[in-house]
Amino acid sequence: MPLLHITILALVQGITEFLPVSSSGHLVLVWETFDRLGWQVAEQAASDRLILDIAVHVGTLLAVCLYFWRDVVDMLVGVAKLVVGRWTPGARLALYVVVGTVPLIIAGFFLKDAVTALLRDVRIVAWTTIGFGILLYVGDRTGMTVRRIEHMTIGSVLVIGLAQVLALVPGTSRSGITMTAARFLGFERPEAARFSMLLAIPAILGAGTLAGLDVYQTGNLRLGIDALVAAAISFLFALVAIALMIRWLRSASFTPFVVYRLLLGGALLIWFT
Repeated sequence: MPLLHITILALVQGITEFLPVSSSGHLVLVWETFDRLGWQVAEQAASDRLILDIAVHVGTLLAVCLYFWRDVVDMLVGVAKLVVGRWTPGARLALYVVVGTVPLIIAGFFLKDAVTALLRDVRIVAWTTIGFGILLYVGDRTGMTVRRIEHMTIGSVLVIGLAQVLALVPGTSRSGITMTAARFLGFERPEAARFSMLLAIPAILGAGTLAGLDVYQTGNLRLGIDALVAAAISFLFALVAIALMIRWLRSASFTPFVVYRLLLGGALLIWFT
């Protein structure tokens, strides 16, 4: 695949993965635009497209692990200390991440093929971009800002985890819907973003592992190199995007992201219908 196409995919994924604007929806749009422009990617095998999509997700995984390395280390150390019977804040955070991921694993196992076959449509992306953007605005405006991750309970984690299931629909935004749920529950904006990003780690790690096995089994070295390049580029852009968003949310709201979603969704309805 041409380097230009790989760079565009990685740039879009890196910027949008942790912003509440739907990275999967943007990737659907990128592939659709490639095809409409006649950039000779229409013949790209669906399995190859999926592997490249997951590769850029893996790049963003590395970015979030680096940015929140203290949380990652605390969770790993906390899990290790459980062996000797010590319960630590790191172990509790790890438990919350696992519990919040379970609903997505279950739903993905039963619904992933149906979602891939039926819902990867630009019009669906447009309407979910608009609808869940409005929901984010409501949650951000009505939710209190008094809770931090330290105040989480299993109940609140399950609510956020169940909300994450909606991210199987392109255009919803995994980060967006989990941040929305956290805001409705009263979590501060930076804390909602922080937990949303930590919650992405097991989801992306699982998908990336499966994609890596696919590349190994097919023996497609060229595709493997393309995937590595895509992951590296998305890593760099994601790291910058995370830092800028967290800085923004410390003193401002999600409103600019909502406005972007409304404009994007409206433009898609006009362009593709």
